[in-house]
Amino acid sequence: MNLFGNDCSSQHSSMPSEDDILIKKLLLTHDPDGRRLDSELLLRAMENVLCYAAASQVCGFHIDAIAKDDVSDIEVVGSQETLAQIIDRIKIEMLRKHSGKENLHTRTMILFDVLGNYRWDVKAVLTLAAFATTYGEFCIIMQEYPYNPLAVSVAKLKHLPLNLWPLKPQFKALSFLVRTMIDVTKCIIKFEGLPFRYAQLDDETMVIAKSCIYVAAYWVTRSTVACTSQIRDLKAMKPEQVWSNSTLIAAWELSSLAYKLSSICSHLRPQVDLCHQQMEEKMHQKLLKVFQEVHPDNQDVLGILLAAKDELPLKNSSTQDKLGVSEMKGKVVLLLVSKAELLPQEGLLLLLDRTYDHPYHKKLEGSYEIVWISISDTWTDAERDTFDFLSNSLPWYSVRRPWVLYSAVVNYIKQEWDYKNVPLIVVLDSKGMVRKSNAMDMVFIWGATAYPFSTLKEKELWDEENWTLKLLLDEIDPLLTTWVEEGRNICIYGSDNLDWIREFNATCKVIRNAGVQLEMVYVGCKDLGEQVRRLLAIIDEELHRSLFSFTKLHFFWLRLESIRRSKLQLGQSIHSDDHILKEVSALLDTANEGWAIIGRGNTADIVKLSASEAIKWLDRFPEWEENVAKLGFVSALRAAIDPPPPPLGPCNHSKVVPYAEGLTEETVLCEKCKHPMKKNVVYE
Repeated sequence: MNLFGNDCSSQHSSMPSEDDILIKKLLLTHDPDGRRLDSELLLRAMENVLCYAAASQVCGFHIDAIAKDDVSDIEVVGSQETLAQIIDRIKIEMLRKHSGKENLHTRTMILFDVLGNYRWDVKAVLTLAAFATTYGEFCIIMQEYPYNPLAVSVAKLKHLPLNLWPLKPQFKALSFLVRTMIDVTKCIIKFEGLPFRYAQLDDETMVIAKSCIYVAAYWVTRSTVACTSQIRDLKAMKPEQVWSNSTLIAAWELSSLAYKLSSICSHLRPQVDLCHQQMEEKMHQKLLKVFQEVHPDNQDVLGILLAAKDELPLKNSSTQDKLGVSEMKGKVVLLLVSKAELLPQEGLLLLLDRTYDHPYHKKLEGSYEIVWISISDTWTDAERDTFDFLSNSLPWYSVRRPWVLYSAVVNYIKQEWDYKNVPLIVVLDSKGMVRKSNAMDMVFIWGATAYPFSTLKEKELWDEENWTLKLLLDEIDPLLTTWVEEGRNICIYGSDNLDWIREFNATCKVIRNAGVQLEMVYVGCKDLGEQVRRLLAIIDEELHRSLFSFTKLHFFWLRLESIRRSKLQLGQSIHSDDHILKEVSALLDTANEGWAIIGRGNTADIVKLSASEAIKWLDRFPEWEENVAKLGFVSALRAAIDPPPPPLGPCNHSKVVPYAEGLTEETVLCEKCKHPMKKNVVYE
């Protein structure tokens, strides 16, 4: 490898001895002790300063706006100095006038001594930051001095040239060099950010890449020293020197450095891309392997998944603390994967309602945690703002800086967990094993009672379920939950046809006036829009109290969709004999036509009617009213719709109904022969 010819693709062993000596000297200054900072964030901030300054009117250009990046929260881990103090110390060293003839190489090596405890990417970014403060201050003064008396006074005190036109070639060369330094530094950051603690590159690739990184860091640092020197020299320039050849020589020196760095970048970028490609493949294999292995806890899995680039990857929204994956040790972890927007408002509220606001959640406190992994292909400023707002507002943990997640991890989530921009919850048990590839529907249906959120638990929960009002309405509204527990007659109905709604409610009012207790609950229709919102207001004003708000209407339909998806994911088919799946699918596929479901308490005695059937059979209430006292309202309605055949003796069918206060007072009809069933009490 020829250091000064920038042939990074050559073998290290073929390097000329003088280049070998230079790299050895660089390595002698390199003594990392764990000090680190977010070099990528700092570079973004420095890029704003440098590019704005380079494109400002000082240099004859103009830009409208710059990106927003706050460096105030950048912490220098392992150092007693703040970021500002470190940058100031480097800036002072860069501006220092050395005795005798100035030597760029010597001054550059002094900076490497100062920065010896940092990684190569941090060395480059810190020197850029020191230069950016000098360059930025100069440009601010020169931009403002034609309009601002204070800027004029400061410019005169600093002996800055007021006529910058002759310096335009110098600033143009400086602008080109700044852009090139940033490009090279991005390559260095990309290489240094590779997760070497989890996977290693091929030896030959690693040797070549590291040599290129040493070269690049050296020339970025040397270029910042040269640029800072030229800005410093402008203060000492006499008016007549502005028109001298010295400015052209300075421009030529900067252009030479720019072309030097550009050549380095052209060799470094493909080498870093090759390393990145190799690391992608090795990390993917590592991820596949780690999820197949048995672990004593979840730390290895969460480490490679979340902490490949950040040792404190998590954030607690309530305390804003930066946390490591050790916070999740011994717990079931629900990885909530989504875009920065997370969920539509109604889905987000339902998720909160079914987890942290669920009554059972307190009993499980400390047993499981939700960790939000936000994923984006672009990470625009708007997406970052959305993520910051939500991650600071919601009660669960978040990956603190999801934009620094290693690309192999993001690709693994997309490929192996089938993430396609639709939110999902991947469940890891306390040992890091995937127990459910998507528990979102489980959470929507059963909430915290679905703990530990495994596929086995899901099957157990379905084995205990029947087609009941409780399944349809569970805890969407506290009052409705009480009605179900009390065994009240409840009529759930839906439509977006106001005429039918009025006619149906008038029919039900006749029944209620006859002394039958019947609670009315309007649930809208699957396509909830402004029409349903208007109907909700009309029903509340004209017909009966609207128990569900517009948000809770969303909860109801989201619950139905989750029930169907959960059944289908467990291998059921719509054409199977699964009664719950058939009934829910029928409701979801009804479109916006009217329908009604009438049931009582937590029993499976439910009657589902279409719009026309509901009007027909409830209008004929006087014909079957006499059976209500004996059978109960719901059973009497069922008997009217589907009368039992003449009795031929007992059919010997049996039915187990869970005990609930008041339910045993009614006669229960056999689902097969429609005759009253004899009551027996079974103790287990």
